[in-house]
Amino acid sequence: MMIRIVAGTLLVALLALQFRLWLSGSGMREVWRLEQAIATQQHENDGLEARNRALAAEVRDLKDGHAALEGRARTDLGMIGANETFYQVVPPEMSNAPAAQVSERTPQADRR
Repeated sequence: MMIRIVAGTLLVALLALQFRLWLSGSGMREVWRLEQAIATQQHENDGLEARNRALAAEVRDLKDGHAALEGRARTDLGMIGANETFYQVVPPEMSNAPAAQVSERTPQADRR
Protein backbone atom coordinates (compact mmCIF):
# COMPACT_ATOMS: atom_id res chain seq x y z
CA MET A 1 0.00 0.00 0.00
CA MET A 2 2.81 2.38 0.91
CA ILE A 3 4.59 1.64 -2.40
CA ARG A 4 1.46 2.60 -4.37
CA ILE A 5 1.24 5.96 -2.57
CA VAL A 6 4.93 6.72 -3.22
CA ALA A 7 4.62 5.60 -6.87
CA GLY A 8 1.47 7.70 -7.33
CA THR A 9 3.16 10.74 -5.78
CA LEU A 10 6.21 10.31 -8.01
CA LEU A 11 3.98 9.94 -11.08
CA VAL A 12 2.10 13.15 -10.22
CA ALA A 13 5.39 14.98 -9.64
CA LEU A 14 6.73 13.69 -12.98
CA LEU A 15 3.58 14.83 -14.81
CA ALA A 16 3.76 18.26 -13.15
CA LEU A 17 7.39 18.68 -14.19
CA GLN A 18 6.61 17.56 -17.73
CA PHE A 19 3.76 20.08 -17.87
CA ARG A 20 6.09 22.87 -16.78
CA LEU A 21 8.75 21.73 -19.24
CA TRP A 22 6.59 21.48 -22.36
CA LEU A 23 3.49 23.63 -21.85
CA SER A 24 4.29 26.51 -19.50
CA GLY A 25 5.31 29.95 -20.72
CA SER A 26 8.87 29.59 -19.43
CA GLY A 27 9.39 26.06 -20.80
CA MET A 28 10.40 24.71 -24.18
CA ARG A 29 8.03 26.99 -26.12
CA GLU A 30 9.94 29.98 -24.77
CA VAL A 31 13.26 28.35 -25.66
CA TRP A 32 12.07 27.74 -29.25
CA ARG A 33 10.77 31.30 -29.53
CA LEU A 34 14.07 32.70 -28.28
CA GLU A 35 16.05 30.51 -30.68
CA GLN A 36 13.95 31.85 -33.55
CA ALA A 37 14.47 35.43 -32.38
CA ILE A 38 18.22 34.83 -32.14
CA ALA A 39 18.33 33.41 -35.68
CA THR A 40 16.36 36.39 -37.03
CA GLN A 41 18.60 38.87 -35.21
CA GLN A 42 21.75 37.07 -36.42
CA HIS A 43 20.52 37.28 -40.02
CA GLU A 44 19.86 41.01 -39.62
CA ASN A 45 23.25 41.52 -37.98
CA ASP A 46 24.99 39.74 -40.86
CA GLY A 47 23.36 42.10 -43.35
CA LEU A 48 24.29 45.14 -41.29
CA GLU A 49 27.89 43.94 -40.93
CA ALA A 50 28.16 43.57 -44.71
CA ARG A 51 26.78 47.09 -45.17
CA ASN A 52 29.21 48.45 -42.58
CA ARG A 53 32.15 46.77 -44.32
CA ALA A 54 31.09 48.32 -47.64
CA LEU A 55 30.73 51.76 -46.07
CA ALA A 56 34.10 51.44 -44.32
CA ALA A 57 35.74 50.50 -47.62
CA GLU A 58 34.12 53.48 -49.33
CA VAL A 59 35.29 55.83 -46.57
CA ARG A 60 38.80 54.39 -46.80
CA ASP A 61 38.78 54.87 -50.59
CA LEU A 62 37.55 58.45 -50.27
CA LYS A 63 40.22 59.28 -47.68
CA ASP A 64 43.15 57.59 -49.41
CA GLY A 65 42.39 57.31 -53.10
CA HIS A 66 41.91 60.21 -55.46
CA ALA A 67 40.31 57.96 -58.07
CA ALA A 68 37.31 57.29 -55.83
CA LEU A 69 36.98 60.97 -55.01
CA GLU A 70 37.22 61.90 -58.69
CA GLY A 71 34.66 59.23 -59.62
CA ARG A 72 32.26 60.51 -56.97
CA ALA A 73 32.67 64.10 -58.23
CA ARG A 74 32.00 62.99 -61.81
CA THR A 75 28.88 60.95 -61.09
CA ASP A 76 27.28 62.94 -58.29
CA LEU A 77 28.31 66.48 -59.16
CA GLY A 78 28.74 66.25 -62.94
CA MET A 79 32.27 67.64 -62.82
CA ILE A 80 34.82 67.24 -65.64
CA GLY A 81 38.60 67.57 -65.67
CA ALA A 82 40.53 70.68 -66.73
CA ASN A 83 41.70 69.29 -70.10
CA GLU A 84 38.50 67.38 -70.90
CA THR A 85 35.60 68.17 -73.20
CA PHE A 86 32.09 67.07 -72.30
CA TYR A 87 30.03 65.45 -75.05
CA GLN A 88 26.42 64.39 -74.58
CA VAL A 89 25.16 61.76 -77.01
CA VAL A 90 21.40 61.87 -77.55
CA PRO A 91 19.67 58.85 -79.13
CA PRO A 92 17.87 59.62 -82.43
CA GLU A 93 14.36 58.89 -81.11
CA MET A 94 14.83 61.37 -78.28
CA SER A 95 16.29 64.14 -80.42
CA ASN A 96 12.83 64.93 -81.94
CA ALA A 97 10.95 64.91 -78.63
CA PRO A 98 12.13 68.30 -77.28
CA ALA A 99 11.35 70.03 -80.58
CA ALA A 100 7.83 68.58 -80.60
CA GLN A 101 7.28 69.63 -77.03
CA VAL A 102 8.49 73.16 -77.73
CA SER A 103 6.19 73.48 -80.74
CA GLU A 104 3.24 72.27 -78.69
CA ARG A 105 3.96 74.72 -75.92
CA THR A 106 4.36 77.71 -78.22
CA PRO A 107 0.67 78.00 -79.24
CA GLN A 108 -0.41 77.63 -75.63
CA ALA A 109 1.94 80.42 -74.59
CA ASP A 110 0.46 82.69 -77.33
CA ARG A 111 -3.08 82.11 -76.04
CA ARG A 112 -2.27 83.39 -72.57
